[in-house]
Amino acid sequence: MKFFIDTADIDDIRELAGTGMVDGVTTNPSLVAKTGRPFADTIAEICAIVPGPISAEVTATDADGMIAEGRKLAQIADNVAVKVPLTVDGLRACKTLSDESTMVNVTLCFSAAQAILAAKAGATFVSPFVGRLDDTGTDGMGLISDIVEIYANYPEFETEVLVASIRHPMHVVEAARLGAEVVTIPPKILGQLYNHPLTDKGLAAFLADWEKTGQTIL
Repeated sequence: MKFFIDTADIDDIRELAGTGMVDGVTTNPSLVAKTGRPFADTIAEICAIVPGPISAEVTATDADGMIAEGRKLAQIADNVAVKVPLTVDGLRACKTLSDESTMVNVTLCFSAAQAILAAKAGATFVSPFVGRLDDTGTDGMGLISDIVEIYANYPEFETEVLVASIRHPMHVVEAARLGAEVVTIPPKILGQLYNHPLTDKGLAAFLADWEKTGQTIL
């Protein structure tokens, strides 16, 4: 499973990339706006830090506008994945950009039917939002299960399932269990994956026993 980080904070990205756990980054206009930095400069710097796919989202809502913006974004770096919404115009833009060998992340997916359309449009990634579905009383991970199963039936579908709107570590675990190729995780959630009280307790005991020996390794 690939871990993408859902942030545009350069310091967080640089720190997390140093762990070797980061395979890509997803951003959106809201995340970039929080940085207060120019959009293109921010994307370019992220692309230089992380060699994997970096999702940069269009702001146009019509197909021609998305295509034009997508082409410009793709010029920033070879690892830019143009992010488009799962709308009729977004899928038209996805098809055009994909045919031009540009990576495309189709976002705001909330049904298996939409995911099928994204795959047929040639999307590199489709991003189902599990947390937002959970918020409405719908089983978000059930959607991931459906999409993974459907895609497995059609080898010609090369679209990867990118689980988005992750709210807690069990979303990550369940996505991995179901066979999703990618999860995009807020930095806070990635940190939580490391934590377990028994790990902390065990390490404290080991260190206490070692200190009693009076020895050093170096």
